[in-house]
Amino acid sequence: MTTYHFIGIKGSGMSALAQILHDMNFKVQGSDVEKRFFTQNPLENKGIPIYPFQKENIKKDQTLIASAAYGEENEEVKEAQELGIPVQRYPYFLGQFLGQFTSIAVAGSHGKTSTTGLLSHVLEAYKPTSYLIGDGTGKGEENSRFFVFEACEYRRHFLQYEPDYAIMTNIDFDHPDYFKDIEDVVSAFEEMAAKVKKGIVACGDDEHLQTLNASVPIMYYGIDGKYDFNAENIEYDENGTTFDVQIRGDRFGTFTIPGFGRHNVLNTLAVIALCHYEEVPASVMKEQLASFPGVKRRFTEKSFGSQILVDDYAHHPTEIKATLESAQQKYPGREIVAVFQPHTFSRTQTFLDEFAESLKAADYVYLCDIFGSAREKKGSLTIEDLQAKVPDSRIITEEDIHKLTAHENGVLLFMGAGDIQKFQQAYEDRKAE
Repeated sequence: MTTYHFIGIKGSGMSALAQILHDMNFKVQGSDVEKRFFTQNPLENKGIPIYPFQKENIKKDQTLIASAAYGEENEEVKEAQELGIPVQRYPYFLGQFLGQFTSIAVAGSHGKTSTTGLLSHVLEAYKPTSYLIGDGTGKGEENSRFFVFEACEYRRHFLQYEPDYAIMTNIDFDHPDYFKDIEDVVSAFEEMAAKVKKGIVACGDDEHLQTLNASVPIMYYGIDGKYDFNAENIEYDENGTTFDVQIRGDRFGTFTIPGFGRHNVLNTLAVIALCHYEEVPASVMKEQLASFPGVKRRFTEKSFGSQILVDDYAHHPTEIKATLESAQQKYPGREIVAVFQPHTFSRTQTFLDEFAESLKAADYVYLCDIFGSAREKKGSLTIEDLQAKVPDSRIITEEDIHKLTAHENGVLLFMGAGDIQKFQQAYEDRKAE
């Protein structure tokens, strides 16, 4: 029996896929850098071995799966080539693996992780479901009917897949280190749509998805127009959001979700549309939607004395706007404090004005130094360039993080895709001293 060896196992998709194979009773191990990431917690909990990168990890009886982040310069990839062992890239392997299930790809510039988590939470109460979520969560069922997975547009990785269904939440310009402009992003989604085998569920409120072309049926959902699936009479209270759903003009039912913000209503509509198409009973949908616990790093809250601390992955202006809206709806009347760490120099440079504009919705703004990436360690831009565009914003470091105690009853939003968690941890540690 082969051993699946994951080169770069701490990557969020890699970690999730390793867990899925492990749950299906395959032998799994992996390697990575020694720095600790939150994605390794579930691997350790399942007893999946994690080794430091070293060529001795590579053996002839293994099936090798490599993260897209590690190329031929990686010593394990190099060793595999010398031994003549094929190395499968993560998107390629996943694309082949999907063939045995009814597969549902969740794509979009924003909302992929939350929608993938929500859809799998509903479907698994109906039929056995395996899922792969971009927050590093994966679960495998040997007799799965459905396989729900997050499909990322970056470097057109999602073109490796030929899913039965696709949910498309929105199209926005992001990853400026790869995509040239919004038209380039749209063309990638058009290419992905051509690979879907049964049907597409797409957000009609998104102008770029309104003109989507595909050879399979497209079901549209939204709030603003008249679509196949519409949300109406949206109301918020301290417990979440309640709204009515119309299907092609006929009332389908009233649904309640624990989340806040327009984006969460849209994500829920996408899930309802897909589940309705697969004949999931409305009673199952209602119960599961109401009990969804959320996914990691998506408005993850904790009470901390008189403050609320929120950990959120928001790293694009559209996402910051949505996160701030959620906080304002859930905590009306409380100070909303944004603590934001930009992720990558190219994204910060491209969206400098948009970042500034979205952050202005907060009552107070603190900025952390720009977090680089494996591809770009530094740039000519500095955090001061963003600070200059956000009135009264302040730069904050781990050393002076105690300044946040001034916001006695504030909702503190720690936002970013880098290592923003270390700032929240430093704050909790400092205040506990």
